[in-house]
Amino acid sequence: MQDNATEVTAAGIARLAGVGRAAVSNWRRRHADFPRPVGGTETSPAFALAEVEEWLRRHRKLAEVPLKERVWQQLAGHPDGPVTALVHAGCALLLIHDRPPVWLDISSGTDERLAALLPTALDEVLTPRVPGSARPGRTDRSRVNGQNPVNTQPAATPVTPVTPATPATPATPATPATPATPPTPALAIPTAPRLLPSVPLLRGVAELAADRGARPTFEFLLGRHLDANPRQYTLTPPDLAGLMAALAGTPATVLDPSCGTGALLRAVADRPDRRLHAQDSSPELAALTALRLALHTRAPVHAAAGDTLRADAYPGLRADAVLCHPPFNERNWGHDDLAYDPRWEYGFPARTESELAWVQHALARLRDGGTAVLLMPPAVASRRSGRRIRADLLRRGALRAVVALPAGAAPPYSVPLHLWVLRRPDRTHAQPELLLVDAGRFTAEGRGGPDWPGVRETVLDAWGAFDRDGGVEERPGVARSVPVIELLDDDVDLTPARRLPPPADTDGAGRLADVRARLDETLRLTAELAPPPAEPVPPAASGRLPLTTVGELARAGALVMRTGGHGGRARVPVLTDHDVLAGTAPSGTLPESEEEPVLTEPGDVVLPVLGGGAVARVVDDATAGAVLGRNLVLLRPDPAALDAWYLAGFLRGTANHRQASSYASTATRLDVRRLQLPRLAPDEQRRYGERFHALDAFERALREAGRLGEQLVRGMYDGLTDGTIAPE
Repeated sequence: MQDNATEVTAAGIARLAGVGRAAVSNWRRRHADFPRPVGGTETSPAFALAEVEEWLRRHRKLAEVPLKERVWQQLAGHPDGPVTALVHAGCALLLIHDRPPVWLDISSGTDERLAALLPTALDEVLTPRVPGSARPGRTDRSRVNGQNPVNTQPAATPVTPVTPATPATPATPATPATPATPPTPALAIPTAPRLLPSVPLLRGVAELAADRGARPTFEFLLGRHLDANPRQYTLTPPDLAGLMAALAGTPATVLDPSCGTGALLRAVADRPDRRLHAQDSSPELAALTALRLALHTRAPVHAAAGDTLRADAYPGLRADAVLCHPPFNERNWGHDDLAYDPRWEYGFPARTESELAWVQHALARLRDGGTAVLLMPPAVASRRSGRRIRADLLRRGALRAVVALPAGAAPPYSVPLHLWVLRRPDRTHAQPELLLVDAGRFTAEGRGGPDWPGVRETVLDAWGAFDRDGGVEERPGVARSVPVIELLDDDVDLTPARRLPPPADTDGAGRLADVRARLDETLRLTAELAPPPAEPVPPAASGRLPLTTVGELARAGALVMRTGGHGGRARVPVLTDHDVLAGTAPSGTLPESEEEPVLTEPGDVVLPVLGGGAVARVVDDATAGAVLGRNLVLLRPDPAALDAWYLAGFLRGTANHRQASSYASTATRLDVRRLQLPRLAPDEQRRYGERFHALDAFERALREAGRLGEQLVRGMYDGLTDGTIAPE
């Protein structure tokens, strides 16, 4: 076995064989010839993928695995790590996309021949598409510096030092700091030795691209990688990226100085003369963004890796637009190193105001009249340490709009973030005004995210009118253009909710009367649906019924078992684990990809596998057609063999869940295959099913009564405190 063989975890083996992880553990104990671990840890061992596949074939346990799953396993278990594998795959996909005959020619021979010829072919493709890409054969500085070898490239020419300027506000003399590493090209063309271990993966990726296309294949692999490592990346949701790009208009030159995975630049409308510039402090993200954008557009993609504030890769750029989702609440952003930086035209940011440093960097990289749109935490609009900079941004007309987004728009999802729209002043405004918009009313219940069509329409309508006419018609609680002079007080608080008049509520009492009527009706229905007194089973009739398991029923063909996916088609509602637990309508979203989603059908039984709650939901006509979300398992019973309500009811038993669950230090995971239910005749199944169905209706009525009761109480408190309801 080669030392650099692709590795796979026990979870990956389970997916390859179409079984649960418990089955893999049993195989390891029962079969002496099961492959030995080649890596990982004692609690999470890794195995050589080739040895595992051979063992599964020999024992006739290898399932018909889709090509995409096999390719993903190769990528996830790559000996140099999944990011290196993803970069190599992206390079090959770009070659397949741009010059398919070249790929067919160099891939027709041996693996060694492909690895030897691929760097030259990539050089010819990447040079015009990603200018500045490092060529093969140059010094590998990342190895010299002990860095991650994903981006093995030489450093770019260091940024020319600028003449020190006097800071806008006096600063304490900074202690000498280590000079920042100069920015480097984001993408390095890998050499033949680096590519050789990836050749089997690249052949699989090419086969997948022949069926799906090069761009969807890369989006699928990137989406799976991001989904598998949610804590490593802060993503910009597609709907938010689209809104920010729409606020920027149709620029020809666009910069994202904190590009992440490239979502903002990908959302910009394409045009023939467009030029994209990206930079990120993470070499991994910079490389992935360069490849993602190159596959998405024919425009040249200038991408660099480096700390933007300390080592700007584009000091001479004057872009038409800057889009930015900067890191929040950073203390180590360069405060001590950058006291005399000429970018601080509006004041030297305090150590706690890293976001205002990003704001001024964006303005410094704009042409006169150019537009910048930044995602900001709401505290930036009101922190006292930033009031002087906010005041100067207002006086000079640089800050044009502050938009309060609904909670759930982007991570952290519990916080209603802001959008700042800025414009580099090209003229002096006689009476400058600031547009304030509050889209908080579009917050959706549950975890499904905001009502994005409503957010987009409200924000773009207000910004379009303000940008065109210099002001907007006041909409209480939604939008208002405020003269800057009103904002220049001691606090310079720009929070929209504190500056907008409250929405007019002319019929608050009438709405509450309607809620009260619905609550009365729901309480009446709840009383009717309450189950009759329980009748105990006589001891002589309470013998233990023969049991079977979900796993046995699946093997016998009585039901089909599916798990939630990692992506799917855009704008299809997703049934989440929270929806199942709360009994609400599908409210979630998944990363957009070409992965075939699992769609629910009437009669399906859906169970969450995390959290320990004994819950099972039968899909009805209203829920049918939704995409099955993550951490959910779907059981599709054969109606001739199993009654859906009988199945769901017995799977909800507390003792049943307890014996089928495994426990970690912080989480409980359900092994659905181990859930048990009695073997009953069809008539007896239906008798139990009718009772379980009635209990479900009672449970739904109780939930609705609780929701209406909370709404009535909240409305009464609000009405009494704002004077729209009399206390009598």
